[in-house]
Amino acid sequence: MNSILKQISIYAADEKKSNTLMLADSKKELTYGEAWRLICSAAARIRELKFAKGSSVLIHCTQNCAFIVSILGVQLAGLVAVPLEKGASELRIDEIAADSKAVLAIGPAKLASYKLPFIDSESIYEEKEVPSDSEFSFPESGETAEILFSTGTTGKSKGIVITHGNNVAIAENISSGTSMKEGNIELIPMPLSHSHGLRTVYANVYAGNTCVFVNGVLMIKLLFNMLDKYKCTALDMAPSMLSVIFKLSGDSLSNYKDQLDYIELGSAPLVEEDKRHLCELLPNTRLYNFYGSTESGRTCALNFNDGVERPSCIGLPTQNAKFIFVDKERNEITATKENPGFIATGGSMNMKEYLNAPKLTAKAVENGFIYTNDLGYKDKEGYIYCLGREDDVINCAGIKISPDEIENIAKKFEGIADCACVPALDKMQGQVPKLFISVSIPKDKFDMMAYREFLKNNLDSNKYPKIVEFIDVIPRTSNGKLQRKKLLAL
Repeated sequence: MNSILKQISIYAADEKKSNTLMLADSKKELTYGEAWRLICSAAARIRELKFAKGSSVLIHCTQNCAFIVSILGVQLAGLVAVPLEKGASELRIDEIAADSKAVLAIGPAKLASYKLPFIDSESIYEEKEVPSDSEFSFPESGETAEILFSTGTTGKSKGIVITHGNNVAIAENISSGTSMKEGNIELIPMPLSHSHGLRTVYANVYAGNTCVFVNGVLMIKLLFNMLDKYKCTALDMAPSMLSVIFKLSGDSLSNYKDQLDYIELGSAPLVEEDKRHLCELLPNTRLYNFYGSTESGRTCALNFNDGVERPSCIGLPTQNAKFIFVDKERNEITATKENPGFIATGGSMNMKEYLNAPKLTAKAVENGFIYTNDLGYKDKEGYIYCLGREDDVINCAGIKISPDEIENIAKKFEGIADCACVPALDKMQGQVPKLFISVSIPKDKFDMMAYREFLKNNLDSNKYPKIVEFIDVIPRTSNGKLQRKKLLAL
């Protein structure tokens, strides 16, 4: 199958499947038949504007059915979708419009300050008769489906060019990685403009299943109402969202232990305390962490609720992903825990290129593989381990130490709210582990001697932090990613 669109059209043409719910939000429900008619209507409307094939269209995220219909309508019209995050500033919109050479914008009327022709996203629901001569050809696998722009927290954002074939491959990676069942109904509070949320939608509709949308998790009653109303069997969210759910609703997720088949978490590592608590609340639910990137989507999946502890493990490769490990010259090596290599992933999920950046593309992609700065290895069972980025890994007297391993143990002591490990310079060993801790009790009540004894008893001697330092808050990004560089700067 060369596109998500073609698969949806097949479901819409099937008498039984066409009445299956495809998309739902708090105000709208669309079956496969209804959604396909709206997608065709939107595509016909866009084609009337006579833009050249392959032109880019900005689509402002509304976190609802209209957003997905808009993206698919743009793609069916032979154009390229460029999702914009909900809170995108005017400056960012202008920058992305210029970089992608956008010719049209789709979004809420109240945000219609685009310097482009504009379609109100609400009008996407107005089904128009598709002219009889408006025949749509489905896109080829290698044609560009969308351009996903990175958030640009470390400089100018990059445009990541994704093909229709990439999206099919990633959908298959998600389905295989989660062991998705027929009839899955997945609640998605993740931003649909972000690669993670959007790809979860593609995976479900490619499999003929149902997606239910809510705008984040702060409206906690709505989240649980939607879980109940649609009897959702799966949930996709960021680790930071899980923390909010725990704070706002306590242990309410336990009420769904017999309903939720799986939960997938992505975009950042899961806080150890939340991870343990989730396993306790949902003992029979498969709980997945995904490894991957916008450039190489959902390449590895780990069910961390299978009763086996695998520190630093990111799981098993998904359906279309191949992992190799290389040295600094990109020569393939047999990587081990003691001698890790740089992780590279190959497969049909790999991006086409970085937009307008051939040098950057050449630096990241070679011989069909996307190369990372993550160090890792594969064990005898085929599980992949990631020790962290090269700059994060601690080189103690020639032995590579993953800071994650130390953090996973360090968080288990009572009173630790969060922690982070970074390398500290040492005259004798080159580098040694330094541990920053934030505590949930007053610092003068925290028993540092007992804590050091706990670390000594539970860590190998070379992993024992030579320095332990209090910090009020461990620096993290908005989606929970640890900012080690800020700690190193201290």
